[in-house]
Amino acid sequence: MTMNTTTTLIDPTGEHAAVKAKKSPRPATLDGITVGVLDIGKARGDVFLDRLAVRFAERGIKVKRYAKPGPSRPAVIETRQRMLAETEAAIIGLAD
Repeated sequence: MTMNTTTTLIDPTGEHAAVKAKKSPRPATLDGITVGVLDIGKARGDVFLDRLAVRFAERGIKVKRYAKPGPSRPAVIETRQRMLAETEAAIIGLAD
């Protein structure tokens, strides 16, 4: 005996159509720009970002640090606005 089963997948975001976001253009070089580094709050992510900041500094690249309130929470709007205003490129840190 064969059973026909159907599986329905539900999108937890509630969106009915995928939203296509336009990617920002990448800088041709990091020379002369400020790179924003966002710590997402995961364990040892700060260690990775500290090392990254040191390597950038060795190349004369200015780094500004930012942090989210925790790994499961989004960056607050003020932090995102500061990053947009103060930097030309961003790196989001993760150490999983």
